Amino acid sequence: MTEPLEQRISTTRRIAAPAARIFAVISDPDGHVAIDGSGMLMAADGSRRLTAVGDMFIMNMDREPLGDLPMGKYTVQNTVVAFTPEAAIAWQPGEVDGRPLGHTYGYTLTPVGTDTTEVTSYCDWSGVHPKILTILSWPVVPLSMLETSLDNLQRLVEERE
Repeated sequence: MTEPLEQRISTTRRIAAPAARIFAVISDPDGHVAIDGSGMLMAADGSRRLTAVGDMFIMNMDREPLGDLPMGKYTVQNTVVAFTPEAAIAWQPGEVDGRPLGHTYGYTLTPVGTDTTEVTSYCDWSGVHPKILTILSWPVVPLSMLETSLDNLQRLVEERE
C-alpha cells in the first residue's frame, strides 16, 4: 500500500524587511521570476499589480530547461483566490481560458518585529482531481523549488530597497 501524498508543502524564511515591502513585491508580478515556486516561470510583460480576489495574471512558461517546449510558447492564466493586504496572497494556475488546474500557490507573511518578516511559500494540491494526480504523478513542486521562490523574492526585495 502506498502512503497518501501530503497535500500541501511549504517552506518558511525570515526576510529583513517590513511585511508591507515584501507584500508589494509579491503582489506585483511584472517581471517577477518564479513567483509560483516552480523555478521555471516568468510573468508576462505588462502584468499589473494584484489588488483583490479574482485578479488574473498571465505567465509565460519558461520550459527550455526541460527541453520540451520553446520558451514563451506556453502560457498559464493565474487567478488570485486569497488576498489579505500585507499578510497573504494565493492564486490558482489555470489554462488560458481560465479553467483552474486545481492546485494553489501562495505566500503568507508574519511580521517579526518592525523590520523582519517570516514569509511562507506553499503549494497546495488538495483541489486536484485524483485521476489527474495519478496521471501526472503529483506533487510536481518539490520543496527545493519553493525555496528557490523565496531566494528570488528575497533578492527582489533587496533590489527594491
